[in-house]
Amino acid sequence: MAASPMNPKSHCHARSNSLPSRPHPLILQCNEHLRRLGSDATSSSSSPIRHKLSGLQDLHDCVEKLLQLPLTQQSIVQESQEKWVDKLLDGSLRLLDVCTAAKDSLLHTKECARELQSIIRRRRGGELELATEVRKYLVSRKVARNAIHKSLGNLKAIEKKCTFATANKDHENAELISMLREVEAVTLSIFESLLSFISGPRQTKSKLSSWSLVSKLMQTKRVACTQETDENEFAKVDAAVQSFALQMTIKSDNINSLQNLLEKLESHSQGLEEELESLFRRLIKIRVSVLNILNN
Repeated sequence: MAASPMNPKSHCHARSNSLPSRPHPLILQCNEHLRRLGSDATSSSSSPIRHKLSGLQDLHDCVEKLLQLPLTQQSIVQESQEKWVDKLLDGSLRLLDVCTAAKDSLLHTKECARELQSIIRRRRGGELELATEVRKYLVSRKVARNAIHKSLGNLKAIEKKCTFATANKDHENAELISMLREVEAVTLSIFESLLSFISGPRQTKSKLSSWSLVSKLMQTKRVACTQETDENEFAKVDAAVQSFALQMTIKSDNINSLQNLLEKLESHSQGLEEELESLFRRLIKIRVSVLNILNN
């Protein structure tokens, strides 16, 4: 009896076009990435968002390598008429859409922050020009938050449908299907955390007096100080700009404090953007790999 190409010493009755009974090291590696990311996602003291995105890149890099294995490709071809393959392709599109939404939100916020920084640096237009730019920033953030909340609502609906059927499957194929389902679920979960992070705390719809709003913002700042700095840059800037808009004073201390927060936000956004762009390219490569397997 022929030995398995991925395990020359193994002798079993598995079909030649199925994955070997002993998990391939890449499957074990993918499962280890999933375990780590799942632990990060549920931890009460979660890792910084960039760390999670970097972990996602490692996971999808592992999946991409797994898809290059001949026996993995044969298994997918064998299952090409099954619904889970269509769900896999649909899921890859969903991940690309959510990743694009996150990138757009980051870019939009970063550009608005940069415009506000520019006005602060020049300080030529006085309070009127500064007030106009502050209002523009607040409006742009409201638009971004609304778009994010819509995406988060869509994500909730998607997560409920994120299941692949594994009944009556070979053990090896069932394991592959289960792992790919977990990859999509964990990726969606981290994208959800990222979108919530970019959005910042939800604003109440009721109209607040200037004093109650300032009090609320100061309380938010105190709570933020107890959390990780990496996870509060957007919320800190939102609170600072709101407070600045209410007080509308161009005292040097206030201006410098706001400018420093905006600079940190821009740097932080740039880092997240780079991580997302790299992840986006990996997601595209995985989708192309699956399509090529099915079309060849």
